[in-house]
Amino acid sequence: MKKEDCFFLGKIVKKYSFKGELLIKLDTDEPEIYENLDAMFLEVRGNLIPFFVEHSQLHKSDLLRVRFEDVNNEADADALLKSDVYLPLELLPKLEDDKFYYHEIIGFSIKDTKFGDVGIITSVNDSTAQALFVLDRNGVEILIPMNDEFIKQVDKPNKTIVVETPEGLIDLYINE
Repeated sequence: MKKEDCFFLGKIVKKYSFKGELLIKLDTDEPEIYENLDAMFLEVRGNLIPFFVEHSQLHKSDLLRVRFEDVNNEADADALLKSDVYLPLELLPKLEDDKFYYHEIIGFSIKDTKFGDVGIITSVNDSTAQALFVLDRNGVEILIPMNDEFIKQVDKPNKTIVVETPEGLIDLYINE
């Protein structure tokens, strides 16, 4: 399994018991969806390795307490601490038509209701307080906040997102 065929589920943050149980901090709004998984991939030394789940249960809202097969003691658990956890993309829950996962919209074009074609989404920057569409417009990088008020339409079949940005936002990038 390759990383590009997977999505990031969370990170192993600490041990839970001396019997090898671990706590995974889940990166999701719906942790209950991932409570009864059979297996998951852990990134160990740069490789994704499948681990089979013996038992799991939610622990304090966004933590998943997991017991993996063949992880039976503290030493085994220590080796997995701070590992990133991944699942195959096909396990992502389906979203409504106007909702999307960040990885899905790479390559989509952005059209502004007033400006017209703005550019192609190259990535999403979610390291800021407000997530941003990162666009390429003929070699010029344009950043547009991913604000629900700005997003007017998501057309997945035609790979287009229609936005209505504040007056002058796009011009800031183009008229330099």
